[in-house]
Amino acid sequence: MNDAIIVEGLEKSYGSHVVLKGIDLLVRSGEIFALLGMNGAGKSTTLECVEGLRSYDSGKVIINGKTGIQLQSSSLPAFIKPMEAVKLFAKWNETKIDSGMLEALGIKEFEKNTYAHLSTGQKRRLHLVLALIGSPDILFLDEPTAGLDVEGRALLHEQIRRLKGMGKTIILSSHDMEEVETLCDRIAILNDGKIVFCGTASELTQKIGKKYVIHIKTQQGSSTIETDNIENELLSLIGGLKQKGIGILDLSVDRGTLEQHVIEVAGRVKI
Repeated sequence: MNDAIIVEGLEKSYGSHVVLKGIDLLVRSGEIFALLGMNGAGKSTTLECVEGLRSYDSGKVIINGKTGIQLQSSSLPAFIKPMEAVKLFAKWNETKIDSGMLEALGIKEFEKNTYAHLSTGQKRRLHLVLALIGSPDILFLDEPTAGLDVEGRALLHEQIRRLKGMGKTIILSSHDMEEVETLCDRIAILNDGKIVFCGTASELTQKIGKKYVIHIKTQQGSSTIETDNIENELLSLIGGLKQKGIGILDLSVDRGTLEQHVIEVAGRVKI
């Protein structure tokens, strides 16, 4: 599989504050890839440098293909209509309008409304269309479903999967770990300006170790217990409650969420 994006030794400082400390990253063609990190880890700066929106001090960024960008804070003039924006972007990109894409994203449903009167979901869909106007090979999506309702999220997720099926490479930035786990092939985690993990969600679970989370509800209330030894912990827990005559109303076990794993890796690694 070819590499869509190659980043080597990327460094960036703002005055005396060093934000990126030698980022190395490979994004494969045709995959959905997420860049994750706690606030202040350098995620936004990394994306902006890779997208070409911000200069960097040293290192190398190689982009193998045409890019399209959907920014989280994108905006258009209040009185422009969706199709006016689409036609304008098509003219800038010297390309024809893909009517199939417009239909798939439901632009026709609100084409007569002005931008100021579009809902958050409609704006997100319009911004995605504008990012796709130039038929990019690589698509950057920054918090694409932020502020959307369940129906809007489902629609955009469907379109993201459709784009992947067309061979597009998608770089996703999201605080929604359920979204990341559902959509992404691989993830990278930033901590203090460096990549501390890159791989699949399953590989991250293995890196964390066999950490289990026990959720238990008894007659005295609910509690959550984390353990690396699920068998011994369950036997001890159930035996102790039985001895005290406390009845168990509900009990479930999981391996922890992606969000928990990301927080642990991003927080425990010291650079």
